[in-house]
Amino acid sequence: MIALTCGEPAGIGPEIAAGAWARLRGRVPFFVIGDPAHLPEGTPVAVIGSPSEAARAGAGALPVLAHSFPGPRRAGQPQAAQARAVVEVIARGVEIVQAGQAAALCTAPIHKQALQEGAGFGFPGHTEYLAHLAGGVRVAMMLAGPSLRVVPATIHIPLAEVPSALTAERLEEAIRITHAALVRDFAIPAPRLAVAGLNPHAGEGGRMGREEIEVIIPVLDRLRAGGMDLRGPMSADTMFHAAARARYDAAIAMYHDQALIPIKTLDFDRGVNVTLGLPFVRTSPDHGTALDIAGQGVADPASLIAALEMADRLVRARAA
Repeated sequence: MIALTCGEPAGIGPEIAAGAWARLRGRVPFFVIGDPAHLPEGTPVAVIGSPSEAARAGAGALPVLAHSFPGPRRAGQPQAAQARAVVEVIARGVEIVQAGQAAALCTAPIHKQALQEGAGFGFPGHTEYLAHLAGGVRVAMMLAGPSLRVVPATIHIPLAEVPSALTAERLEEAIRITHAALVRDFAIPAPRLAVAGLNPHAGEGGRMGREEIEVIIPVLDRLRAGGMDLRGPMSADTMFHAAARARYDAAIAMYHDQALIPIKTLDFDRGVNVTLGLPFVRTSPDHGTALDIAGQGVADPASLIAALEMADRLVRARAA
């Protein structure tokens, strides 16, 4: 059983949760943590008192572990008064998974600005908050789809800060976390990793930047000496076509957009955000709250379904 946090009520989270349940019909069992009243009208709902009731209740309705929110949902309009409850639901989901009451955590999208303004949320995103809740563990954000797995070494920071943030320690950590997760969660015994350069043409021998020479290459050489199969640093503009992707199991990018642009181009509706390094499985759809279409009945649950299915596969891989 997978615990699904409700995310931002004003976004498409309630709609894709209902849509995912309608399509999956128990094939991947999950329950929602949130306010049952926020779900679309006509959704079959079974309010449960504890996660242990979800399996039985989910046979004919979407199981919902009720969490109180102040006021009704206003599609497309985040409410400051509801921000605290959104954060509480995430923390509750982590508690449930860590207590063994659910096998994995899946999170619907949050609206970070709304949480910062309404609840003083002090984290750049889900990934950093989950790492905090798990005891300050070191994590990496993987975006995964049928055609590509990619991990950015730096995540939610301004582009101007990337060169100084890209330390040898940070890059090595991202590579080690990714390598370990591919072995444990994706059942790849000898992962092949492709590592991007930071600069155009991977720096062209220092003519377009020296980060490759001073930071990236020494890290790769050290990890190769320890037995890792690493390719790079590679020019990012030649890493993501079909023939290149066939030669590695995951790519390490240097910054957010270098990683997310190719995955969203290749697999926008099937891309999944996976937090690597947590003591539990966590996945999320690879899109935002989509406030502009919320409440219109047109939100596609495909990415949430992919996230639930991947959580199920990762749990089974860890068990094996």
